[in-house]
Amino acid sequence: MSKSIFYHAGCPVCISAEHDVIDLIGRDNVEIVHLGNNKERIEEAQNIGVKSVPALVTPKGNVLHINFGASMADVIG
Repeated sequence: MSKSIFYHAGCPVCISAEHDVIDLIGRDNVEIVHLGNNKERIEEAQNIGVKSVPALVTPKGNVLHINFGASMADVIG
């Protein structure tokens, strides 16, 4: 993985964290994945180790859970 992936579900907490992540590491260094709009990527996020969103996965595969917006169970519905 060459850049970070930021997974979120579109809630206000997630959107705020998305803006902060972009400000901190730069738009070109992060892929934004809205799991509400990209449900086909939920399994990918879970396999990486995402337990709640918002979460940032670093290029080395570390999962950083940021604040707490929703559990993956909530995202799945």
